[in-house]
Amino acid sequence: MDYPLTVDIAFLLLAILAVVSGWRVFCTDSMVRASFFLLVSFIAVGVIMILLAAEYLGVAMFFMMAVEMMVMATFMVMFMMNPAGLNPMMMVHQHKFSIAAGVVIFVLLAGVALLAEFPTNPLPADLDPVTSLGNELLGDSMLIFESAGIVLLTTMIGVVVLSSHRGRYGGAHEGSMPPGLVPGGDPAGMPKEDEEEGGGHHHCH
Repeated sequence: MDYPLTVDIAFLLLAILAVVSGWRVFCTDSMVRASFFLLVSFIAVGVIMILLAAEYLGVAMFFMMAVEMMVMATFMVMFMMNPAGLNPMMMVHQHKFSIAAGVVIFVLLAGVALLAEFPTNPLPADLDPVTSLGNELLGDSMLIFESAGIVLLTTMIGVVVLSSHRGRYGGAHEGSMPPGLVPGGDPAGMPKEDEEEGGGHHHCH
């Protein structure tokens, strides 16, 4: 099947966007920004799936990844020490091993995509891919999918309950201090009492 030149250009731009935004996930110092960079990468991959005539998978990617990344960003704002990147942090560990593993995997996948001979198995023209894929995924596995959904919902509720402001052993803030803006510095955002007599108010330094 011959595609117009615009499809090839769109594919290349979306592929570059997916790779660059995925790379930026590990370069930012904010977990929230990393979540949104990952969301952009997944959306670009979803559009590529639509270009490849896999409309169901592309739209499913939009819905699943958009909800997942928003939930992850919300949980990071709620519970992580440094969700907005106010303090310098490194998102990658074992740098040399990570770079080597990434390069090797990229080369292998690129080699498979460019050099492998994929089988040609044309489908009937009247086949509905959405219906067939839904039957394949949920035909005999509906109970498993429904059970997994209930387990995930229960887990999310349990995490919120256990991480709430008031826990079994008192307030969650007791004994917990925010990190400093500089290594070894005073906790960030903690008000200090005015030493002057008659001040009677708090201010931040």
